[in-house]
Amino acid sequence: MYRFPTLALLVFALATPVMAQDQRPVANPGAAGAAAARPPAGPQGWVLTLGLAPVFGNAWQGSRDTAVSIFPDVRLNYNDTIFISLPDGLGWNAVNRDGWKAGPLLKARVGRNENDGGSPFQIAGGSDDLIGMGNIGVAGEAGGFVEKRFGPKNRLRGRIEVRQGFGAHEGIVGDVSLALQGRSGRVIYSVGPRAQLASADYMQTYFGVNAQQAQRTGLAVSRPDGGLVSYGVGGALVRPLDRRRSITLFGGVDRLGGEPAGTSLIRERGQRTQFTVALGYGMRFGL
Repeated sequence: MYRFPTLALLVFALATPVMAQDQRPVANPGAAGAAAARPPAGPQGWVLTLGLAPVFGNAWQGSRDTAVSIFPDVRLNYNDTIFISLPDGLGWNAVNRDGWKAGPLLKARVGRNENDGGSPFQIAGGSDDLIGMGNIGVAGEAGGFVEKRFGPKNRLRGRIEVRQGFGAHEGIVGDVSLALQGRSGRVIYSVGPRAQLASADYMQTYFGVNAQQAQRTGLAVSRPDGGLVSYGVGGALVRPLDRRRSITLFGGVDRLGGEPAGTSLIRERGQRTQFTVALGYGMRFGL
């Protein structure tokens, strides 16, 4: 997806709900969707969380090659109302009652480099399969989310995000996830299915091959329509070390939908199945 792998974002999105916000991986996979370890609930008011997560997975969304990246995780929260981070974006829980959360959301999608397929955080591995495709810049995505907790002890969390892109792409992106969350001893867990859908503009930006790209790469022209980007499952295990620190093991497996998988880029230089696995460390500070 870009190059903060979209898969990694979804994993971060899935992991988030059991951590600082007590809500979101994941990361709008989201995948989350989903990011570095965050300690259990602590100080009220403004809270700053600093973390680091080595991530191993596919070099770019749809890639057959792998890469290792080290992602910083800097988060700022105000109670359970305002949240700011790279995986989760900038959001406001305008509605927050009776198990419901909803509000506006602004996210950034990191660009994709044609030389190695990687993000600015990549330290090893990569892919040269995008040479000739051109770089993709940073995109913004503005929209909103709705989330509901339900089931026994509110252990199930359903979430929907819809965002309009601007900058590198102008498509509409939607993320849907369901997570089972709970605790076993001192370990907090979150696991469940997720899916991402997008319009044709998004698909053509990240998976399509136009006439100029076809001439440079030798790939056939491909103009995918909107539809299912990917579907899969992600999860996270959070082990608090004390009231401020924790470690998180998170990962996920996703499969590209028919539209992206049918493009010449994925058929000839990629693969449908994608994965991410990572180990994160985080520390929380009250401001």
